[in-house]
Amino acid sequence: MAFTNNVTRMLDGKRIAYTVHTYDYSDDLHSATAVADAIGFPQEQVFKTLVALDPLPGQKPNLVVIPGNETLDLKVLAKAIGAKKVQMAARAEAEKLTGLLAGGISPLALINRGFAIYLDSRAKNFPRIYISAGERGAQIGIDVEDLVKLTRARFVVLN
Repeated sequence: MAFTNNVTRMLDGKRIAYTVHTYDYSDDLHSATAVADAIGFPQEQVFKTLVALDPLPGQKPNLVVIPGNETLDLKVLAKAIGAKKVQMAARAEAEKLTGLLAGGISPLALINRGFAIYLDSRAKNFPRIYISAGERGAQIGIDVEDLVKLTRARFVVLN
């Protein structure tokens, strides 16, 4: 049986081309680099979604989509998005804010949910990148242009 969830149904409804790549999720296989290895794509082409917060009251949470083999420099992110400061959401807070489990947080599953979405400009190095399908154990391969159009993500230089 083919993998189907809300993200794939949305993509099908909008007639967006994509591929699904599943893997057996476990506590040992949860980092973006391990997922890249499991699905057979370069670590720099498999992107992870992080939740970063502006500590000022009333600010929207940020989804930051970066290459799986990179770490997020919060000072660089703050400067790139015009914030004085940002901080990473703790795992439990990220799960509460998104309604998704860590390892399954995806901008495609959170369209129109009030998140500002930032995509690392290194995504432009690839016609297609791989991101979470909105649940653990599945990745979506999607053209960068389609991802940006669907999510209204803004490119940011984070390196």
